[in-house]
Amino acid sequence: MSLQRLAVVSDVHGNLTAYQAVLADIASRGITRILNLGDVVGKGPRGAACTALTRERCEATVRGNWEVVIAGDGELRSDGQAWWREELSARDRQWLFALPGSLDLQLSGRRVRVLHASPVDEFTRVMRGHGPEDFAMMFTPTSFTGGEEPADVVVYGDIHDPFLRSGREGMLVNVGSVGNQLDEPTPSYAVLEGDPEDGTGAPFGIQFVRVPYDVEAEIAAARALGMPEAGAYEIELRTGIYRGAHAALGLTAGTG
Repeated sequence: MSLQRLAVVSDVHGNLTAYQAVLADIASRGITRILNLGDVVGKGPRGAACTALTRERCEATVRGNWEVVIAGDGELRSDGQAWWREELSARDRQWLFALPGSLDLQLSGRRVRVLHASPVDEFTRVMRGHGPEDFAMMFTPTSFTGGEEPADVVVYGDIHDPFLRSGREGMLVNVGSVGNQLDEPTPSYAVLEGDPEDGTGAPFGIQFVRVPYDVEAEIAAARALGMPEAGAYEIELRTGIYRGAHAALGLTAGTG
C-alpha cells in the first residue's frame, strides 16, 4: 500500500496574496501534487500572475466559469470584466480557455471526478443546501465530463463554501475558495489521501485546511493597480459576504 496526498484548490480569482499563502502551506506539508478546479482569474487584480503560478505548480487544472467569460471571446458585461481580460496576455487566455471541463482519477478504488461547478457545465451551480436530485446529478457522467462511468467521489469548487456530504450515490466535496471565500473570509483548500494503484479499497481520507493571509496587502494591491470593483472586492475579502448583499447590509469599502 502506498498512500499519496493531493491538494485540491479552487477559485483563486486573481488573489495572488492568498494563493501564495496557500501554496506555501501545501509545500510545508510535503504535498507535491496539486489540482486546481478553475476560476483562477476574475474578481481580483492579478489574474496573469495567478495563471503563471498555476501553470508552474498545479499538476492539472479544469476550466471554471470565469475562464469561459474572461479568457474567451464573448461579450463582456462590465468594466471589471474588460479590465480582467485586458490584464491577461493572449497566451494566458488561450491556455485558460483550452482547459478541460473535468478530470477523473483513481484513489483507493474510488473514481474521483474533479470539476468546477457540475457535470452539466461550468455555470450550473449546486449550493450547499441542494436537494436529492441535484446531489444524485453530481455523480452522473455526461457529455461534458466524458466517459460512461458514474463517479464515486465528486470534488468541486464554484460556490466558495466548503462542505462534505455522503449519500447512497457517493461522496460530494466542495473545497471552498482560495481567493474569495464566502462562508467566512479565511481561504480553504482540501487534501485527498489514498492509494492511486490499489483498487481493493485502501484507506481514503479528506481533510479541509484553512490558511490565513495578509488581507490588507491584497486590498492595497487591488487599489494600487486601479482595478474596477475594488470596493466590493475589499468588502468580500474582509467579511466573506457576497457583493450582491452589500447594499442591503449597508456595507461600504473601508467599513466591512
